[in-house]
Amino acid sequence: MKLVLTALGVILLIAAAVYVLVPADQLPGFFPGHEAGGMRVHVKHGIVSGVIGIILIAAGAWMGRK
Repeated sequence: MKLVLTALGVILLIAAAVYVLVPADQLPGFFPGHEAGGMRVHVKHGIVSGVIGIILIAAGAWMGRK
């Protein structure tokens, strides 16, 4: 379970970086928020993904102590 939580947390942190750094028209098609011709970045999506990723990594570390 620790490995799963940590892996999901890392994946979400990578997704957060993609949301913040890549404009909406260059996002992969499977990412929510992909807009053809959209030039803005999805900062809110990035913040939410980052926060949830950090929470999952912390939960994995907490479970590893038991």
